[in-house]
Amino acid sequence: MISVGVDVSKGKSMVCILKPYGEIVCSPFEVQHSESDLEEMDSLLKKIDGEIRVVMEATGIYHLPILTFLRERGYFVSVINPFVMKKFAKDNSPRGAKTDKLDSIMIANYGIEKWYKLQKFEGDEEIYAELKLLGRRYRSYMELHVKSLLELTHVLDYVMPGIKKLFNSWDEASNKDKLSDFVERFWHFDLITSLSLEEFTEEYLAWAKEKKYHLSRSKAEIVYELASNGIPTLSSGTPSTKMIVQEAISVLRAADSSLHNILARMKELARSLPEYSTVRAMGGVGDVLAPKLIAEIGDVRRLHNPKALIAWAGIDPPPYESGQFVGSRRKITKRGSSTLRKVGYEVMRVLKSHKAPEDDAVYNYILKKEAEGKSKKHAKIAGLNKFLRIYYARVMEVYK
Repeated sequence: MISVGVDVSKGKSMVCILKPYGEIVCSPFEVQHSESDLEEMDSLLKKIDGEIRVVMEATGIYHLPILTFLRERGYFVSVINPFVMKKFAKDNSPRGAKTDKLDSIMIANYGIEKWYKLQKFEGDEEIYAELKLLGRRYRSYMELHVKSLLELTHVLDYVMPGIKKLFNSWDEASNKDKLSDFVERFWHFDLITSLSLEEFTEEYLAWAKEKKYHLSRSKAEIVYELASNGIPTLSSGTPSTKMIVQEAISVLRAADSSLHNILARMKELARSLPEYSTVRAMGGVGDVLAPKLIAEIGDVRRLHNPKALIAWAGIDPPPYESGQFVGSRRKITKRGSSTLRKVGYEVMRVLKSHKAPEDDAVYNYILKKEAEGKSKKHAKIAGLNKFLRIYYARVMEVYK
């Protein structure tokens, strides 16, 4: 019984090798995440007699190089939730001392104490791993999209105050951005008011036809009235004004293009999985949300029951009891994937706003919770809890 504790940091790790009862086989030593250093560590481990299990914390992407190397060499590797390890350290180190060497010893001790409960890291299949990576990049670019849209809105407040309320921004499903398209053509109110209402209406309809938007004379009249009553604070005669507007549009479109490409690849990968049609058919899930859900949940077969999936989303309310007191107003833990919670909540929002069929269990459950006096937000969270249970059952049925 040999426990190898690995305290991972960026580009290197501290390694300690222990036997039961705290017997140190090898004092903590540093290993760079390079082929040569890891080969030396592999040679050392092969000289040790006994069953070897390697234990490390999940650290975003920093643990991946050493994890990949050890798994390729056939070692039993267990990746532990940092919260679990933190609790173990708190219970076993009253003084709270912390160094890389002490941490590696603590992780190795965890491996000895939990030897028979350690779960071998199987890892996601390549498709799930790629989907998860793309999902993370999508979230990053979405943050950039929001910042870019805010910047464009700020610029438009100088040249076309109030115009954003009349046009939708980028749509995930269609990959169209009506606001950017319109502002690119009519980048200042002066360009609109320099025309008569009839002239602008004709130009608006020609623009809408070219961009394949709905042809609406009433919309053109509303825009013209806004332009006529608006007060721009940047002159259209200043050469930099048009440049500022066009550059803001360019940055926003670059982010939107990246989002579209990533989402297209996610759809392609998700459709190749056996569970895609099952997930896609669930209430509130469409072509956009299905790949996002699968990317965040991954392979449900790695989870032992539906409660594990709910815990992974961080929407499980932990029990709270003390003596005769039993807590009934409990909050969700939020110790899970924040992205999964956001995607799941979006599914509930779509499900509720589009009025699912009367026989949809999740939709009816949300209505039931609202009828009981729950707020709309809390009712949707309760609905998400039920949705994930159904998700788990249906996807597991696919793989039986």
